[in-house]
Order: sequence, then C-alpha cells, then structure tokens
Amino acid sequence: MRHVSQVRALSAVAVLLVIPAYGSRDAGPGGRTFVAPVTAANARVGALFEGGLDGDHFCTASVVHSESRDLVVTAAHCLDDQDDAVFVPGYRDGQAPYGTWPVEEAYTDDAWLEDGDEDDDVAFAVLGPGSLTGARVEDAVGAAPLATAVPPGGTATVTGYPSDSDTPQACTNRTTAYGATQQRIECPAFSGGTSGSPWQAADGSVVGVIGGYEEGGDDPDVSYSVVFGGTTAALYRLASGHS
Repeated sequence: MRHVSQVRALSAVAVLLVIPAYGSRDAGPGGRTFVAPVTAANARVGALFEGGLDGDHFCTASVVHSESRDLVVTAAHCLDDQDDAVFVPGYRDGQAPYGTWPVEEAYTDDAWLEDGDEDDDVAFAVLGPGSLTGARVEDAVGAAPLATAVPPGGTATVTGYPSDSDTPQACTNRTTAYGATQQRIECPAFSGGTSGSPWQAADGSVVGVIGGYEEGGDDPDVSYSVVFGGTTAALYRLASGHS
C-alpha cells in the first residue's frame, strides 16, 4: 500500500463539498448503542481487516462518493503500518456479502505523517477491484456524500465495528465542540475497532470519523473526531483525483 501525503498549500479555506445526497438516515435512540440494522446506507460502512477475512478486523471505514468511485474515509491512525489492509463493506457475522476490497493507497496529511497531529487524524483510502466481480466499491454498495465546514452541534449517527464483535453497532446523539478543531459525541461502548467509524448527519453526509483526541478518546462511552474543514477537503480532492 502506498502512502500519499497532502501538500498543505492545496487549501487554506474550509469548504462544503456539494455532492448529491443519497437519502436520509433514520434517527436511532438518542445516546444509546444498538445493533445497526441491515440497510443500504449501512452497507457502505465496513470493517478493515488485516490481510483478509482470516485476519482480525481492527478499524472501521465507509465509502464516500468520488468520481473514481473507489474511495473510503477512516482515521489516519488506522492505516499506519498497514500494508495489507482489506475493506469489507456490510460485514456481519463473519460474512462478506459484497466481497472484499484491498487498500491500495492511503492519503493522509503531512502533519499526521510527520508529527501524528491529532487534529489531522483522518485519511482517505483508494481501493482496488472487488473480490467477487472486480467492481469498484461505490458501484457495488453506493456511497455517502462527504461534508466539510459543518460545525459541531448537530445530530449524528455513528456506526462501527468493535474489535470484539462481528456485528456493527450504531448510536445517534448530538455532537458538541471539543476545542476549536475537535468534536465529541456520547455513545456507549464504542471501544477499540471503532476508530474510523463515520459520523453521519441526518442527510446522510459524513461529517466526521472516530479519531482525533487520543485516537478517538480514552473512554469507550465518549468518542471524538476531527472537525472536517479545509485540510480534510483538500485531502479529499487529492484522493479523488488520484486517477
């Protein structure tokens, strides 16, 4: 897997990526964690495995819309020293209903690569062809839009895979600011393995991923994310235009 760093001069201003919506998400019980239902939207969320299904899943990622139709977003720390990561969308109970996709390139910011800056703990990964039909991942499961410049304070649904569970968990609650560059959400039992889990707003757009402060937090009942701004937008454009 090739790691590509972002040149920060690409963007210094936060923008909103205007991408067609893919349907709204149903709000779950506020602040309670529950088994994520089998839906088209949740099929875009998947577990990251080491090597393949015979390995362990260690993080979560989700498909975001791109012209290349092969992009997922996750936390930057999820892809450190992971040269054989595989994305399995819709993974549930040991099954890969849509197949598997290898991570071929990881796009992270220079500040993360050089210093592990927690304000840059977000990454985009370009996936290779799927194992079942050779399709691009977005053609197989669809994609969520990515939104930047969305301030904390709205309602988000977090969906992810704890490392000790083969069933995705979800929680809906209101986000709050944690300083100027981070946001937090109170959701019980989002333990190791849920890093990279998407935070989706009511319109389905991804506005964060578990990561940032303490690589997602030091309490499984409170999760953190970088606030997506100009740096995330520039990184997204770089990854989207890889081909």
